[in-house]
Amino acid sequence: MALTTEKTGEVVNEFGRKSDDTGSPEVQIALLTSRIQEMTQHMQVHKKDFSSRRGLLRMVSRRRSLLDYVKGKNPQLYLDLLQRLGIRK
Repeated sequence: MALTTEKTGEVVNEFGRKSDDTGSPEVQIALLTSRIQEMTQHMQVHKKDFSSRRGLLRMVSRRRSLLDYVKGKNPQLYLDLLQRLGIRK
């Protein structure tokens, strides 16, 4: 379940430091959050899709690691990201 080019562009414009920034942790977290939301909807329909469930858990784990990294570098940015993306602590 890849994101469309338009959706990726919107996320990069909103969270990126510049227009073509896809590598900063903020953008990576925002992109993962978008993919996680789509995959969560998929899992609600297809409850027995265990391969997708494993991928979803892997994305959540990767996002958690990136959030921990941002929290160590800039705690205020971490709190701002949580609020803007609607992620629970």
